[in-house]
Amino acid sequence: MHVPFCVRRCDYCAFATWDDRIYLLARYADGVRREIEAAVRAGLPAAGSVFFGGGTPSLLTPEQLGSVLSAVPLAPDAEVSVECNPETIDAERLEGYRRAGVTRISIGAQSLVPHVLAALDRAHDVATVRRAAVAVAATGFSSWNLDVIYGAVGESLDDWRRTLDAAVDLGPPHVSAYGLTVESGTPLAADPARHPDDDDQADKYLAAEAVLVAAGLPSYEVSNWARPGHECRHNLCYWSQGDYRGFGCAAHSHAGGRRWWNVRTPERYLALVDAGLPAMAAEEHLGEEERRLEGLQLALRTRAGVPAEALDADGLDGLVEHRRGRLSLTVAGRLLANEVAMRLEPSARS
Repeated sequence: MHVPFCVRRCDYCAFATWDDRIYLLARYADGVRREIEAAVRAGLPAAGSVFFGGGTPSLLTPEQLGSVLSAVPLAPDAEVSVECNPETIDAERLEGYRRAGVTRISIGAQSLVPHVLAALDRAHDVATVRRAAVAVAATGFSSWNLDVIYGAVGESLDDWRRTLDAAVDLGPPHVSAYGLTVESGTPLAADPARHPDDDDQADKYLAAEAVLVAAGLPSYEVSNWARPGHECRHNLCYWSQGDYRGFGCAAHSHAGGRRWWNVRTPERYLALVDAGLPAMAAEEHLGEEERRLEGLQLALRTRAGVPAEALDADGLDGLVEHRRGRLSLTVAGRLLANEVAMRLEPSARS
């Protein structure tokens, strides 16, 4: 479920989000519910996981979120995640989400150092992140994630270590750590002086691996660390090239090698839904070999890796490791994941 509204848009963000259209939120939630209901009538199967992403999904009231979620056919023990900005949640809202069926919260902390938060143009402060984390745990969410970003201008390696240490102290069973990326068309892209440095980000990635593994959160994907049993099932579906269905404007779907996506803006999306028309903008079909290569590229990012015969490992000493007939990236290999992926052999048998 894509929720495309924010109170303030971060200047590094290239997602389909808007900070001047929150007045559409209630109507949009109703439109998403109706899009789901139409899909159910057409035979939408039960979902093993649901993810409310954004934007800022935590702008939804518990009643709005519950209305949308109630339209979804859920498999037993389904995982239901909501991305939350720290300043938008409190104990009351979280309890409402829990009653509506949410099982997992992801807090967009991004940093736990004040001047780095300012460089990222975030609306919250460190104390707000801590309050949000305490509220999530107190509300009874056993699975939750803390999201952090490294590489902002002015962030030293010591600053990043402070963020990591503070994150671990909050006790999340899952941490996502992403290098800041420069996306075309964003204010960040137009300001080269604030672009991240590759070597600096590599040092910070290694620091994240050391701190998080020592805290009992092994890596299970290049940018994700979790205690065993707390891996995000929804994201595992993406990385295993599973089928998924997206709802809302700009939402993407995949089924058996066919991908399609909805119109980008909330106004166009609502106009189509209100008219009882499909919101799809376009689609593409992957060929068998193209799909296999993409599947291997995704799998290479995970702890499970790829079948040994699917990767030409000559000259990759120190970048991959053999484990029960499969090859997975070492920590050094994760820093060069794209280069290693160029050696994949999609025609090999799996």
